[in-house]
Amino acid sequence: WQREEKQLEASLDALLSQVADLKNSLGSFIYKLENEYDRLTWPSVLDSFALLSGQLNTLNKVLKHEKTPLFRNQVIIPLVLSPDRDEDLMRQTEGRVPVFSHEVVPDHLRTKPDPEVEEQEKQLTTDAARIGADAAQKQIQSLNKMCSNLLEKISKEERESESGGLRPNKQTFNPADTNALVAAVAFGKGLSNWRPSGSSGPGQPGAGTILAGASGLQQVQMAGAPSQQQPMLSGVQMAQAGQPGKMPSGIKTNIKSASMHPYQR
Repeated sequence: WQREEKQLEASLDALLSQVADLKNSLGSFIYKLENEYDRLTWPSVLDSFALLSGQLNTLNKVLKHEKTPLFRNQVIIPLVLSPDRDEDLMRQTEGRVPVFSHEVVPDHLRTKPDPEVEEQEKQLTTDAARIGADAAQKQIQSLNKMCSNLLEKISKEERESESGGLRPNKQTFNPADTNALVAAVAFGKGLSNWRPSGSSGPGQPGAGTILAGASGLQQVQMAGAPSQQQPMLSGVQMAQAGQPGKMPSGIKTNIKSASMHPYQR
C-alpha cells in the first residue's frame, strides 16, 4: 500500500508540473490575443499553437505511461467543508478558490461534464449514428479534397510571393530607340542632311575605286553613280593639266616602279 501511495504521489507531481507548463503557455497566448492583437502575426500564432500541442501530447504520454496509476479509480471525498476563507486553499489555487464550501464542491469535484455540454454531446453522438458508412466515407473524402485544395492554394501563393521577390527589375529602355540612336550617331540616320550610303548629292561625284596602273592613277565610278561626272584626279594630275584656279607646280614628279626599293643600295 505504501508503494502504491508513493507511486501515486510521484505521478501527481509529474502531472502537476506538466499542467503548470500548459497553464503558463495558455496564459501567454491569451495575453498576446488580448494585448498584442494589432501587431500579432500568423507565424507567431502558429508557434503558440505548436507549443500548446506539444505540451498536450506530453501530458497524454504521462497519463498513458505504464507506471502512472489510473486516476479514475481514485475517489476524492471532501472531509471538511467550511464557509470561512482558507489561506492555504487560496495559495494552492492561485486565488481562484477562496473557500471550500457546499457551493463550490459540486463544480470542482464534478466527474461529469456540465448538463448543457452533456446534452450537446449526446445530440452529436445521435446525429453521427444516423449517418451511414457510405455517406460518412463520402463526407470524409470531400473534406480531404477541400483541405488538399486549400493547402495547394496556400503553397502556390507562398511560392509566388517568394518568386516575386527574385524577379529582375523591369526593363528601363526601349531597344528600338537604342538602335535608332546608334544609327544616328554612327551613320547619321534620321538627321536632316543624311543620305543613304552609295548615293551622292547633285554636283558631287559618286564613290569610286582607285586603281593604280602603268599609265597613272585612274578612277572608275561605281555602279549607280552619274555617268556625266568627270573622274576624280589626283593633285599631281590637276597641276599638270593646268586647270584654272590652280597654280602649276614646278616640282617634277617621278613615279618609280614598285619593283624598285627606295632604300636599296
